[in-house]
Amino acid sequence: MSQIAEIIDKLPPELQKEVTDFALFLLEKQMPVKKKKPEFKWAGALKEMRNDYTSVKLQHEISSLMGSEK
Repeated sequence: MSQIAEIIDKLPPELQKEVTDFALFLLEKQMPVKKKKPEFKWAGALKEMRNDYTSVKLQHEISSLMGSEK
């Protein structure tokens, strides 16, 4: 490690910052990615409409809307 420190000390300040930024990037790259669990806050939001629409009716409605955009 002392060899790296000696090399970095010989660099101008703007390149020392660049080396530091790169080293931090490498550290972050090694950290495991935390996967966030989906929250589904929307679930049940249209509960009062469940008697008015079925999945088949919604599919037909979407098909007709998509067909009108062509």
